[in-house]
Amino acid sequence: MIIAKNIRKSFGQLKVLKGIDLEISQGEVVSIVGSSGAGKTTLLQILGTLDLASSGELNIAGKNIKSLSRNGLSDFRNKKIGFVFQFHRLLPEYTALENVMMPAWIAGKSDAEAEKKASSLLIELGLENRLNHLPSELSGGEQQRVAVARALVNKPDVLLADEPSGNLDSENADKLHDLFFQLRDKLGITVIIVTHNEKLACRADRTIRMSDGVITV
Repeated sequence: MIIAKNIRKSFGQLKVLKGIDLEISQGEVVSIVGSSGAGKTTLLQILGTLDLASSGELNIAGKNIKSLSRNGLSDFRNKKIGFVFQFHRLLPEYTALENVMMPAWIAGKSDAEAEKKASSLLIELGLENRLNHLPSELSGGEQQRVAVARALVNKPDVLLADEPSGNLDSENADKLHDLFFQLRDKLGITVIIVTHNEKLACRADRTIRMSDGVITV
């Protein structure tokens, strides 16, 4: 699903990634761990096409990312990659349902189609009584489940999560972690998780450890 070759990233004179080689299979759950400043989030942003590498080659779902125009890259990202962040980043003025519908609208789906898919996902994630609630009316765990539904609404091939349970209590964190594996088993989706949570990291099919911009294990 993902092939990265000699990925390097610099910000001015600061070298953040120093030659990353990585292959991740379809349906694999991979955790990326390492101390702060190791380059984990930068790598995740490049794998998610939110940022571009300074050099190297990246292929996702058979597509060479360098071959895409700016608009083509945005369209590819919207349809192929879902994101879940530590801070849920829900739009506060929109309901849970409307937040989940956003990526579908961007992809050009009709209101009816977007609402049907968003509603189905929220119900499946146990939020059937929260569809019309604003984010401020939801618990932290509920907000993150809305964020997961939003990430899944366009049926992506890859789900990327950056410290997804960092702001959750242990009970809600465990539920969220269980959800990632359920999604993999049910949808065959590839899941990549940057985390400091060793319990979650150890549950993954594979753990990648980073230090000072390189993969150590």
